[in-house]
Amino acid sequence: MEARSYVPPAASGGYWHQSRRPLTCLLFVLPLLVCYEVGMVWLGPGALRNGADVWLQQFFAFVGLGGFLLLPFLTVSVLLGWHHVSGQPWRTSSGVLYTMAAECSLFAMLLVVVAHLHAMALSFSGIPVACDVVKNSSAEIYFGHMVRYCGAGIYEELLFRLMLVPLTIVGIGLAVASRRITIGMALVSTSVLFSLAHYIGPHGESFLFYTFAFRCVAGCFFAVLFVFRGFGIAAGTHALYDILVGLPPNGL
Repeated sequence: MEARSYVPPAASGGYWHQSRRPLTCLLFVLPLLVCYEVGMVWLGPGALRNGADVWLQQFFAFVGLGGFLLLPFLTVSVLLGWHHVSGQPWRTSSGVLYTMAAECSLFAMLLVVVAHLHAMALSFSGIPVACDVVKNSSAEIYFGHMVRYCGAGIYEELLFRLMLVPLTIVGIGLAVASRRITIGMALVSTSVLFSLAHYIGPHGESFLFYTFAFRCVAGCFFAVLFVFRGFGIAAGTHALYDILVGLPPNGL
């Protein structure tokens, strides 16, 4: 599949190579996908779904496709098809999956540190930094948040990284000769779109420069992970970061 040309060549073997295989990525993110879809069913039809999930569903409905399981089926099919076309072995090890979980944990904690440094830098520059604190929320509300965080890891990475990054690289590459500049511009532009998307639609947040700027930084962080470490690590890190910063500080 041509998507392989959008990322640097992996090492010839070992964990670095195996963790980027589409089949390994699918097995790694499958629990997040199941948790999100099953959680949405449990929360009921009135539950607020992840924004990227809604936009993709609306796009498929616009082109005449629909169905409750269409998007998860498409996600699985894309990764399986990518793996088949790339001709890689149809096997992986549990040790690789466990190591990927540890790697995602390290990257998620690193992004938490980056978030704190970003807030400190803006505070020193005189830019107000707002922090949303959820108070007196029920266990069901927090469960809903956790479910959506799983969906963010899957579907936001599917949309903004797995789909838009390669397409943007191709588009910019038609006008820019330098491959490094092309990839850099693609990562920055898709990260800005990723940040802006959080303020669009009836459930979008009120625009704040602090949150917009940090989401641009986070988008670049996830995009770099996608390019160098693959879809699985990017999706797992995204979901775990959201869960870490979304946990109640003093319990329910």
